[in-house]
Amino acid sequence: MSSSQASEVPIPSPCCRRCCLDDGDICLGCGRSLAEILEWSAADGARRRAIVETAQERRNLRLPRG
Repeated sequence: MSSSQASEVPIPSPCCRRCCLDDGDICLGCGRSLAEILEWSAADGARRRAIVETAQERRNLRLPRG
């Protein structure tokens, strides 16, 4: 798949319906910031991928390490 085709693949929302914002306005469910959540519908594929990656990094930092 070419890079132009990859940019056209729809990026699904990372929302997992466990919405609750912490003190930093980060969703405890998906890891997106409030600004990213509000931006989502207007974001293009590249921006959505960046949002998903950043949200995943936030979630990984929050996971308890055993």
